[in-house]
Amino acid sequence: MSGPGPHGLSALAGLRVVELGVWVAAPSAAALLADWGAEVIKVESPSGDPMRNVFGSLGIGSELPNPAFALDNRGKRSIVLDLRDPAGRQHLEELLDTADVFVSNLRPDALDKLDLEAEATVARHPRLVYCSISGYGLCGEDRNRPTYDIGAFWARSGLSRQMADEDGNPLNARGGIGDHITGLAALSGILAAVLEQRQTGVGRVVEVSLLRTGAYVLGWDLGLQMLFGKVSPAESRHHNQSPLMNAYRAADGRWFFLTGLEADRHIGAVARALGRADLMEDERFSSASAIRRNRTEFIALLDGIIGERPLAEWAARFDHEGVWWAPAQTPAEAVEDPQLLANDGFVEVDGGAVRSVNGPVTFSGVARRRSVSVPDLGEDTDEVLAALAERHRRSRD
Repeated sequence: MSGPGPHGLSALAGLRVVELGVWVAAPSAAALLADWGAEVIKVESPSGDPMRNVFGSLGIGSELPNPAFALDNRGKRSIVLDLRDPAGRQHLEELLDTADVFVSNLRPDALDKLDLEAEATVARHPRLVYCSISGYGLCGEDRNRPTYDIGAFWARSGLSRQMADEDGNPLNARGGIGDHITGLAALSGILAAVLEQRQTGVGRVVEVSLLRTGAYVLGWDLGLQMLFGKVSPAESRHHNQSPLMNAYRAADGRWFFLTGLEADRHIGAVARALGRADLMEDERFSSASAIRRNRTEFIALLDGIIGERPLAEWAARFDHEGVWWAPAQTPAEAVEDPQLLANDGFVEVDGGAVRSVNGPVTFSGVARRRSVSVPDLGEDTDEVLAALAERHRRSRD
């Protein structure tokens, strides 16, 4: 596998990233750097990143194509090092000496045992931007507590409770969401530190955790809690305080959201689209404050009206009146969404063997990748180690 081609940013073409990552959070940040033109070397144990066999771990079947692994590992180079062996550990140290960035989501105690503690590693490699992604951060009594994003990002931050169902059951989130958001946070920190590195020639530690990222995502609610000592609990759609920011189901069973946050601004268009302009004359629904006070009754009224027609008919009416709305799509609908397709929302992996979600950023003037590849376990080991050996030989001459 070759290094960055014409599809990345020229500013990242010379950036070498060493990833010691497993599962999702660190690999996702490094994968976006690879998408954007950096050279990313993924260091794996002899058994490989466990994400390679996630379907086998779930008892589904390890022989299946793995789009989850492809999303977070495409465009990288893979080398195998046994870091418990002194020779493998020395190879990693030599690799870090050539790197601009090191990113890892191994637990702090695991990194400590490998003599890869953050500050000590940067002391040995002063130019290195060292990005630590952990569950709970590098400080505190729970710094080494094992977790996935459902634990640190969703549960402990408060997110899962604030998104509970109407019976109060905490949200059981889909896999990887908190990890990917945390990966984006790590990516922003890495790039800020790289900017400084290029000005000063000095690296630093960038610290990101699932817990702090989850708290940031829930920042509005946590801010209200700290200021007022309370925050509104999760609400069912039947009691939503903003009925024009709510989900509704059409006659054909398809769900959609009205997205009229400013009720005073949007109620007229909604009423006209529903064929109920008379609602504007009803004192119960004539203003944002009135709608909020009478929200349960208002939502029930909208449910009855909307349930009389299929979504396609409502879509035409809403668009004609300028109503803000969006379909609540299934994954099957999302992957065929013409708007996503028009904006390069997907890429092919390994010549089309797997279709993968594209990263969230497009850069003007940069050729858009149509196909990328995912490295086999250790496929670049010999080439990378040979280059390190040649560098060492030249330094002695």
